[in-house]
Amino acid sequence: MVCTRSFRTFGKGWIRLEAFWHMGERGDRRETALFGVGDDGALGVFSFTNDGKRSVGRLDDGSDAHPLAIAFEAQMPAGLARMLYWPAEDGDGFRFAVESRNRTGRNRFMLHTYRPRAAS
Repeated sequence: MVCTRSFRTFGKGWIRLEAFWHMGERGDRRETALFGVGDDGALGVFSFTNDGKRSVGRLDDGSDAHPLAIAFEAQMPAGLARMLYWPAEDGDGFRFAVESRNRTGRNRFMLHTYRPRAAS
């Protein structure tokens, strides 16, 4: 599986994420997400995927995963999930994780490391 993520500004006060997942025989998946302040004044994420799923999340505390983590918690079709971003240990890129919540804590089921695209 290969995933690319691109972040760009989108209007005043919003960041737009375009993610493309190439999963071989399982096909491709696309996600568009907007990060910004919602109507309630809280920082949130609004995500839409090409398979028709969508989710709305709110800023959450991710300091248990990394002191500099930015985390969002969202109610997903499969249950409550937390998405986290934090700097890569070598300072070149960032880490991304997704965790579900269960009765004993959190279950991390995805962990990626992203590096800047080389200049072409």
